[in-house]
Amino acid sequence: MEYKMKLTDEQLGILNGERGATMAKVMKTLVLFGDVFGAEKLVPVTHKQGHLVTSFGIGLLKPLFRTMDELISAGLKAEGGFTVDPRPIDYENVKCGLLDKLVFSKIMYSQQQRYEQQLAAVGLRSADAFSCTCYLPETGNIPKKGDVLSWAESSAVVYANSVLGARCNRNSGMLDLFGSIVGFVPYFGLLTDEGRKASWKVYVKTTKKPEAQVLGSAIGMKVVEDVPYVYGLDKFLGNELNDEATAYLKDFGAATASNGAVGLYHIDGLTPEAKELGESLVLPDANTYIIDDAELERVYRSYPVMWKNPDGPAKLCFIGCPHLTYGQLVGWTKDICAALRSAGRKKVAVRTVLCAAPGVAEKFKKTPLYGELTATGATLTSICPLMYTNNPLTKSTPIATNSNKLRTYSVARYYKDADMLRVIAGGEGK
Repeated sequence: MEYKMKLTDEQLGILNGERGATMAKVMKTLVLFGDVFGAEKLVPVTHKQGHLVTSFGIGLLKPLFRTMDELISAGLKAEGGFTVDPRPIDYENVKCGLLDKLVFSKIMYSQQQRYEQQLAAVGLRSADAFSCTCYLPETGNIPKKGDVLSWAESSAVVYANSVLGARCNRNSGMLDLFGSIVGFVPYFGLLTDEGRKASWKVYVKTTKKPEAQVLGSAIGMKVVEDVPYVYGLDKFLGNELNDEATAYLKDFGAATASNGAVGLYHIDGLTPEAKELGESLVLPDANTYIIDDAELERVYRSYPVMWKNPDGPAKLCFIGCPHLTYGQLVGWTKDICAALRSAGRKKVAVRTVLCAAPGVAEKFKKTPLYGELTATGATLTSICPLMYTNNPLTKSTPIATNSNKLRTYSVARYYKDADMLRVIAGGEGK
C-alpha cells in the first residue's frame, strides 16, 4: 500500500513489522490518519507523558477493550506513561439512589474495573492521574513551550497549545495512546507554524472582566475550529501567567473548545506565542469579532434551559468542569461559606459538589478549609461531572452548573458564578 507522507527508514521499518505486527497496526493507523489531513511527515513526540481522553469503562466499547488486550499481549505501552481524564463515578462523595447505582455499575460503566487494569498495563502513571487538568502542578503532566504532544481531551489540548505554547492537534481517543506508544504523530494543523496563525481578530470591549465561561462560549461559537487572536483581555488579566490568569484561561479555553472546536487561541500581551510574535500571528485576511457587554449578554441569554420544569429549583450543583485549580477550590469554599452566612444558613440549600484533581483534592484536605466546606454539606470529588450526567436517569434531575462544557454536553443549566452562589445559598439564580 502506498502512503502519501514521507516516512523515515525507522518509521517504514515499524510499518513493515520490524517491531511486531501490533506495533505495525499502531503505526499504520497514525499514518492513515495523517494522510487524511494532508500531513507531510511524522514527527517525534517530545513530551513523552501522554494524556488520554477515554477514562470510562462503558460496556458497549468492546472494540476498545479488544484493542487494549492486543496491545497488552504484544507488550506495548506508552514510553513516558500517561494521565487520563477523570473517573465517572464516586458513590461516597456524589451520592445517588439504588436505581442510579444499578445503571452506573451494571449498565453504563460495567467494565470500569477491567478498563482501569488495562490502562495500568499500557502505562497509566498512577491512581492519582485521573484528571482533565493534568497540566496543573499537583498532577504534574506539564509540557514545555514547543513540545510536541500526543494528547486528547479538548480542554487539556487547548490549554497546552495556548497557555503553555506546546503543540498538539485535537486527537480522538486511542489516537492519543497510539502516538504515545509509537513515539510519533502526524505533522499537520496545530503542529505547524502556519496552522497556529489566527484567522480571527477578537476585540474584547466589555466594561468589566468577562465571565470566562461566557466569553469562551461566545468565541467558540463564532470561530468554531479556527484560531482566534484576542485583544483587550490582557487589561483584565495582566501580562503575566500567574495562578489567577491561568485559572481563568483554563475555563475560558474549555468553553471555546466545547462550544466550538478551538484547539488554540492567542491572548495579546499574555500567552507565550502572542508575547513573542505579536500580530505576526494574525493572517492578513483575518475576520473580526467585537465582544461588548451586549454581545456577551446575548450569548448568555441564548442558552436553552432543558430541565423538565424550566421554572423549578435546582436539585444538584456541579462546580469544576474542567477540574478546579487549588486556588479556585479555596476561593469557592470561602465564597460558599460567605454566601451561607449572608443568607443566615449553615447548610447548602442544594446538594453541591466541587470537582478537582486527586492531587488538588488531597492538598486541600490538609487545610482547615476542607472542614469548613464539608460542614456546609458540600462535597469534594475527583470525578467527571459530564460522565456522571451521561446516566439517562440524571435527565430528570435539574442540575445547575457554572461550566459551559457541562451545559453543552448535558441537560444541566448554566449559571454565572454569582448566580450559582445564590442557588447554593437558597436564593434564586437569574
